[in-house]
Amino acid sequence: MPKRLVILFFLFFSVSLFALSDGALLHKAEKEFAGKQKSDIFRAYNDYKNLYLRSIMNQDEALKIKALQGIVKSGTKLHIDVTPYKKELSSFTKRRYVTQRPKKSKTSKQIKKVKLKATNKLRLVYWKKGRLVLRFSHKLRKHQVNYFKLYDADKNVYKYVFDVEASMMTRSQRLVKPGIRSIKLAQFKPNILRIVFKNDSVVEMHFKVTGKELVINARPTKVSQASGKSSHVSAVSNITSPSQRKASQSKTIVIDAGHGGKDPGASGYRHYKEKHVVLGIAKYVRDYLKRRGYHVYMTRDRDYFIKLRNRTKFANKKKADLFISIHANASKNKKAKGVETYFLSPSRSNRAKKVAAMENKADIDDMNYYARQSFLSFLNNHKIVASNKLAIDLQQSILLELRKHYKDVTDGGVREGPFWVLVGAQMPAVLIEVGFITNPAEAKRLASKKYQRHIAKGIADGVERYFIKNR
Repeated sequence: MPKRLVILFFLFFSVSLFALSDGALLHKAEKEFAGKQKSDIFRAYNDYKNLYLRSIMNQDEALKIKALQGIVKSGTKLHIDVTPYKKELSSFTKRRYVTQRPKKSKTSKQIKKVKLKATNKLRLVYWKKGRLVLRFSHKLRKHQVNYFKLYDADKNVYKYVFDVEASMMTRSQRLVKPGIRSIKLAQFKPNILRIVFKNDSVVEMHFKVTGKELVINARPTKVSQASGKSSHVSAVSNITSPSQRKASQSKTIVIDAGHGGKDPGASGYRHYKEKHVVLGIAKYVRDYLKRRGYHVYMTRDRDYFIKLRNRTKFANKKKADLFISIHANASKNKKAKGVETYFLSPSRSNRAKKVAAMENKADIDDMNYYARQSFLSFLNNHKIVASNKLAIDLQQSILLELRKHYKDVTDGGVREGPFWVLVGAQMPAVLIEVGFITNPAEAKRLASKKYQRHIAKGIADGVERYFIKNR
């Protein structure tokens, strides 16, 4: 290659690659990789490739390892052949540990610290007896938590900040605790997780690191009159402050209990019927949300049949802010189990197609009405994005609530699927498969009022989580 072309080549990459710092580009790639869309993963893959080029140009070995790790994980998810990168990562990692084997115990501790900093992930966030609990994937060390206080005299605002050497697996969250103005959890730097408590008055702050958990006890000196006792909830608590109650009163939710009447839905263990199980859960969801100040309507509150297209038509008529359809799954494999949440999109997996086919078969007229040729015309891009966000919040909240009481609850994930019951909705709409009615253990739970209440509470918490993050 002529020397002039080489210079132009490097000038071109210097403009495109160095627009962002290494840390900023790595953070961008990690955030994109955490996205649910295939396009997000593609963008992450390209950013990791850019970081790989940077590491070569700058002879930065640490950056090269991170870039190779990113290329391998994103490429694998996209079904791209990343074998050369895997081999390079393997050989490079082995060589690095051989050449940099520590001689002194002090150096060994430093390497261990760096490893924890790079790998520790936030797994769970929940309230327990009024205390905020953050559970991580690895044991947390005291020196990995940096706590400090700030005070803005002009605005009379107190800030209590925790910086933790870890990373989030989800996007930033806003949490709620009575008597405290705001609590925000976000990725401050690629490997620094930040929790900020903001209040108009002094907060007594105590915290402790125990095993894999950071437990924070924040006690405001002046508690709002509207606040009551803190309940053991997930990442959001019941709405208690006047401003939050006012916000909830302006929101309308339509809860759809799947099937009904001549359509029993799935029939499973001990002949439990889907239509009865989901109606029980839907009623509990209605009650929880009404107590929190929401306007709630049900497509059916008794055992009768409704055409699929009339369910979203009802939600549109009520000008609902959210549409949540509740179903129970079924499988020939009696061991199949787990909670799954779907949002409307042309299916990308055989698994989603099978589930959708089972839920769609009840109403042949609707299948003809929404002909496949015109299916895409009903899809509204920004509603799909909002539905995806709602599905994520509902799935996380249901799992958090159930796992407080049952350790073996399976996460079936958030998925896309062509569910006809969601077609035509003019608001964010999701379908929740609350469990497998064909699994003996899960069916017994689904038929019990106690389990139904826990699922319903998780759904209600998910609704609040969604509105807090998207108001």
